[in-house]
Amino acid sequence: MAEYRVESRTYYSKLTTDKEHIAKSSAEEVQEILDTYAADGWRLVSTDATSFGLAVYVYLYFERERPA
Repeated sequence: MAEYRVESRTYYSKLTTDKEHIAKSSAEEVQEILDTYAADGWRLVSTDATSFGLAVYVYLYFERERPA
């Protein structure tokens, strides 16, 4: 039977001409999360993001087979 986990992060926008500044500044943290979960047998199955005001909410959905 599979088990599931959701990891969420909030990133805040700032005044800049670089429209990709959130993606660039969050990449290292997201990669760290992926590496940590992968080392424990989890796999990334889906992602989602939404924005509200100056915040961007990122959701990472993981699953793994429950150890016997």
